[in-house]
Amino acid sequence: MIDSDDEFLFLDDQDGDGNGESGSPVTGNRWKMMIVDDEPEVHSITKLVLADFSYKGRSAQFISAYSAAEARTILAREEDIAIILLDVVMETDDAGLQLVHHIREELKNRHVRIILRTGQPGQAPERAVILDYDINDYKAKTQLTAQQLFTTTVAALRSYEDIMAIEMNRRGLEKIIEASSSLFQARSMKLFAAGVLTQLSGILGVGPDAILCVQRGPVISGAADGLYVLAGSGRFETLIDEPAANHVEPAVLAEVKRCLEARSNRYAADHCTLYIRTPNDRENVVYLSSDRPLSDLDRNLIEVFCRKISVGFDNLHLYEQLRRSQEHTVIAMADLAERAGHSSAEAETGPRIAMVTDRIARRLAEEGRHPAILDTVFLESVGLAAILHDVGNATLDPAILGKTGPLSPEERAVMQAHTTTGWDLLDRASQRSEGRTHLHLGAEIARSHHENWDGTGYPDRLKGDAIPLSARIVAVADSFDAMTRDRPYRKALDHDVAVAEIRRLSGSRFDPVVVDAFLAVSGNLRRE
Repeated sequence: MIDSDDEFLFLDDQDGDGNGESGSPVTGNRWKMMIVDDEPEVHSITKLVLADFSYKGRSAQFISAYSAAEARTILAREEDIAIILLDVVMETDDAGLQLVHHIREELKNRHVRIILRTGQPGQAPERAVILDYDINDYKAKTQLTAQQLFTTTVAALRSYEDIMAIEMNRRGLEKIIEASSSLFQARSMKLFAAGVLTQLSGILGVGPDAILCVQRGPVISGAADGLYVLAGSGRFETLIDEPAANHVEPAVLAEVKRCLEARSNRYAADHCTLYIRTPNDRENVVYLSSDRPLSDLDRNLIEVFCRKISVGFDNLHLYEQLRRSQEHTVIAMADLAERAGHSSAEAETGPRIAMVTDRIARRLAEEGRHPAILDTVFLESVGLAAILHDVGNATLDPAILGKTGPLSPEERAVMQAHTTTGWDLLDRASQRSEGRTHLHLGAEIARSHHENWDGTGYPDRLKGDAIPLSARIVAVADSFDAMTRDRPYRKALDHDVAVAEIRRLSGSRFDPVVVDAFLAVSGNLRRE
C-alpha cells in the first residue's frame, strides 16, 4: 500500500466502464500510457497527478488494467502504447514480472517503456529485477512523488520517441530497398514510372492521387508544352502519355512547373512535388496528394528514395533505346531474307508474325500454361525472335523461293534446308550473348518452326513437347500469316477460312494448346 505521507493525494476516480480511458475526450494524437495495478487508488491518483500532463504538445491517454491477465488482453489489440506503469504483485507475487517477459519475449515489443512500481520491494529486489528483466525504470511506490512521476514519465517518453524514430527510419529504409529492388526489375519505362508512384504512396502511407511528368522540352514561362504525363494513379490514372498542358488541372500543373523551375522538392499541407533529375540530366516531377503534412522523417525518406531511383530512369531509357535498335536490326535482317524471294509488299510479314506470336504467348501465360518457360524474358523476346524464323531464306536461290509451280524433290530439299541454315547463323550469333536473348529463341524457332506436332515435320522430325514451345507458337503465327497473304502460287485466304484451317490441323500440324490460345485471340486479329 502507499504510505499516507507520500505526496500523492488519493481520489476515487475509477472508470465506470473499465476501459481505462480518462474522463476528458481524446483530442489529437495522445501519448498512450497504460497503468497495470490491482489497487484502484493507484489508477486514480496517477491520472490526477498527470491530468494536465503535456509533452511536445501531446497530452496523455490513460488505459487501465487491474491484473496482468487484463493487461495481456489490452496489449494484444493496442500496438502503440508508449509507457506501462506496472505493479509487481497482483494476482500472483510475480504477475508483473511475468507480464514483462510476455511483452518482451512473446509479443516482441521492444519499444514500450516499462516502469516497474512496487509497494513491496522485498518481493522484487531492484538489483535482481534490473538484471533479469528488460525494464526501463524501477520505483518503490513510497518513493514516487508527484514530481518524480512527472520526471520519470518525460524521460520515458523521450526514450520511446527516439526508439520509434529509429524504428520508423529502419522500416522506411526497408521499404525503399524493397521498392527499389522491385522497380529495377521493370523493363518498361511506363511500368517503372507507375511503380515509382505506387512505392512512394506505400512508403509514406498517402495517396492514391499521384502523377509523374517527364520534361521533353524547355520549361516555358506561362506554358508547359514540353511536359508529358508518364504515369498516373487515382484521379490521374487515365492521363498516361498525354501532354500535361492539355489534360492536367491548372493548379496541379502550376505546382509541377514551379518544381521544375526551382529544381527542388516542394512541400505543402495537402501535397508535395518531387524533383527527380537523372545522372544524364533528364528531369521528372512527381506530384503526390497527401491527407496530412509530411514529417521530417517522411521528407528524409523521400530524398533517399528519389536519389536511389533517379538512375533507374536513365537505365530504362538506355534499355529501351537498345531494344529499339535491336528490333530495327532484326527487322532489317528478316526483310533481307524475305526480299530474296518475294516482292517488297510480301517482304513485310515479320512485324505481323511478331504481333501474332506475342498475342498467343501472352494468352498462354494468362492461362497459366508452361509457367517454367513463359517467364518475363520469354514474353518480351519471343515476338522479336519470331521475325527471324525464315532468316535462312537469305542463302537460298530466289528462283526456288519464288517458284509458282510444285517443287521437285531436289528443290524441296534445298528449300527445307533454310531451317538448319538459319539455326546455324543465329546459334553462332547467340553464343556471343549471355543468358537467354531473342537470338537464342530465334535460333530454336528458325530450326523447329516447320516441325509438326505429330512428328511428320522437318528437319528433325520432332514430336509433341519435344518441339520447343517458341517454335510451336511461331508455327501457328507463321501459318496464319502465310494463309492470309498473297503468295506467288495462290491468293490470300479469308480470315475465317484461315482460322478454320488452323483449327482443322490442331493435333496433327499444330500443338492443340497453342491452337486454343490462338483461337482465343483470333477475333482481335481480324480488326488489325
